[in-house]
Amino acid sequence: MSTITASAVPNRDAAAPGAWSAVLALSLCVATLIASEFMPVSLLSPIAADLHLTEGQAGQAISVSGAFAVLASLFSASLTRGVDRRHVVLGFTALLVVSGLTVCLAPNQAVLMGGRALLGIAIGGFWSMSTAIVMRLLPRDLVPQGLAFLNAGNAIAATVSAPLGSFLGASVGWRWAFFLVVPLAVVAFVWQWMRLPSLPARNTGTGVASVFGLLARPSVTLGMAGILMLFAGQFALFTYLRPFLEGVTHLDIATLSSMLLAMGLAGVAGTWTIGRLLRTRLFGLLIAIPLAMAAVAVALMAVGAHAVPTAFLLVAWGFFGTAAPVGWGTWLARTLPDEAEAGGGLQVAVIQLAITAGAASGGFLFDALGWQASFGLAATLLCLSAFFAALAWRSAGSVQP
Repeated sequence: MSTITASAVPNRDAAAPGAWSAVLALSLCVATLIASEFMPVSLLSPIAADLHLTEGQAGQAISVSGAFAVLASLFSASLTRGVDRRHVVLGFTALLVVSGLTVCLAPNQAVLMGGRALLGIAIGGFWSMSTAIVMRLLPRDLVPQGLAFLNAGNAIAATVSAPLGSFLGASVGWRWAFFLVVPLAVVAFVWQWMRLPSLPARNTGTGVASVFGLLARPSVTLGMAGILMLFAGQFALFTYLRPFLEGVTHLDIATLSSMLLAMGLAGVAGTWTIGRLLRTRLFGLLIAIPLAMAAVAVALMAVGAHAVPTAFLLVAWGFFGTAAPVGWGTWLARTLPDEAEAGGGLQVAVIQLAITAGAASGGFLFDALGWQASFGLAATLLCLSAFFAALAWRSAGSVQP
């Protein structure tokens, strides 16, 4: 999951015919990708039971997709140089279809992880090119609206995937829950095939060397470190919420699903609220948000056995956690206004690497030492995110808090 930012776009007087339809098709693909990525969060327990895995091992389904998304975000542009971007996007959408079928039919852990690897390639490749494609479809003054549609698909999927997955897993089984993404991916593929125009490849200077070259700037390096710690901390806890809520808080499926939905809706409210404050309080929020999330993680360790305080804490987690990527996306736009494509590719890679590391390390600690160790790791990493955000503020020499 990442926030999309805009950069310089070509001057155009009007949107190309069917451009908004193409943007909506891309948004549907985004929603399906994100729903697929986070579906295992609410289905770890039934997946583990069916495939005879530990819950920590099942959690690696998120780690694997994140690892391959990192590789795809870094190398897809250079590997597909010279290929029409329409064909590249359709290829990534086709991989999404194949991934969904592979996962829902998986007889064992190896096939499950193979399907998730295909999903990771689709996620990293699609996200790394989606901003540039929207910029080519729409005129300059409409690009922010187009990018907002893509982010809307992201936010909606992040909101509904966990509670919907939990409900469907209890109603029809985890395999059918995963199969739900397949017809949506097929619709996105057909829609893009019909509406996405030919987009000949351009020499945009977003190869791997160009992306990593940005790390020579201290402010960029510190900011990316803050992003890495934020998402690693978030997913060291978030990935294992279902076994925590079932085994520690002792919730039934209906209550668990309702709590996850409330957390998602709080995220939508947080994105809107904090988004309005970012214009004047960017670095203050980049520091405060992970500190608030760390406080929630520590509080869950203290009162996690009680349903009511846990519910309030998860609402707070959703409020701040969903809004955090918007803050770092705004930072990227301000820090690299003329290199947003290269910066966006680097940000996608860092986020997916963080998701991989957070889910993997959290799963290892969950199995070896218990859920308290995973939540303690999350709190520590989130505090480090605030620390690096403060250093990035100082490095940027900004007087704006």
